[in-house]
Amino acid sequence: MQPADQQKQPQDEKPAGKPPNPLQVVGSVLAAAFGVQSSRNRERDFTRGSFGPFIAAGIIFTVLFIGALYLVVSTVLSNAR
Repeated sequence: MQPADQQKQPQDEKPAGKPPNPLQVVGSVLAAAFGVQSSRNRERDFTRGSFGPFIAAGIIFTVLFIGALYLVVSTVLSNAR
């Protein structure tokens, strides 16, 4: 058996608190995309959030943004003929 001190696992250095919910992740990704992220939210994202949901939301946002641009340009060009 190991002494009680050695049985305790070192805690992660993340502060206590819940990770951001999906709405906060989407809000952070949109704010970051437009360059208006507040320091308080950025700090929350980097200390309590895992990077996975932010990467997934960023990729989804980018695909939707490119798709929207494509649709707008296609519509404008088809109406210009």
